[in-house]
Amino acid sequence: MKTRACAVAGMFYPGDPAHLGQLLAKWFGESKVTGNSLGIVSPHAGYVYSGEVAASAFSAISPAFSGTFVVIGPSHRGYLTSVSQIPWETPIGVVENDPEFVEALGIEVDEASHQNEHSIEVQVPFIRYRFPGAKLAPVLMGEQDLASARMLAEKIVSAVNRTKRDVRIVASSDFSHYVRHETARTNDIYAIESLVKLDIDEFYRRIGERDVTACGYGPIAAMVVACEKMGAKTSRLIQYATSGDVTGDRREVVGYAAISVI
Repeated sequence: MKTRACAVAGMFYPGDPAHLGQLLAKWFGESKVTGNSLGIVSPHAGYVYSGEVAASAFSAISPAFSGTFVVIGPSHRGYLTSVSQIPWETPIGVVENDPEFVEALGIEVDEASHQNEHSIEVQVPFIRYRFPGAKLAPVLMGEQDLASARMLAEKIVSAVNRTKRDVRIVASSDFSHYVRHETARTNDIYAIESLVKLDIDEFYRRIGERDVTACGYGPIAAMVVACEKMGAKTSRLIQYATSGDVTGDRREVVGYAAISVI
């Protein structure tokens, strides 16, 4: 069977299964976060920078979850919105696709667009490690305007209703890129405050006002809107950090947030 091969193993995260497993075990073992969120925001940078934050985001979903993860990642190469309908490899095993759910989304299948994109791939080892029985519905998002985000949310909710799947939604995104640590934290938290209120219109206004360079603002919006339609009532910021917290260089950082929608 054709699978989507790892494209950034050994670059964004360890390609060695033992090393990768040790890192994931450490981060999940140290996390004090619990819950059963409908959706999360998780960063997609190199694990050395954002892996701990990502693990705290996934910790907000019960490890007993064995349904389907809809992982929405932004297209960094300008491709249009598309889905993948094949299993995805990780160094610690394969995550099976949910082709029936993917088909129900009614979005064009384009495996080539997914081939070298990292925004979804870096989330998949977390899923394979913590939720070994779960399946995957990967969505690569092209246009990220508010109307496109709402349309994608509608497609997800419609697919849930049609297939009766138990679904959790992962929005893959980093926040501010290559600004001073203090600027990143101030502006990112300002934008995130609107997410905590589930106010997507205000979120778009704030990222525009402060020029917050969150690369996955569309996936974030689509996740929040879909979760609201599925019954979510609240959201919370679990953890925020920047690359400067790891490197010690706070002149040009990237911001990372773990956010839970419940």
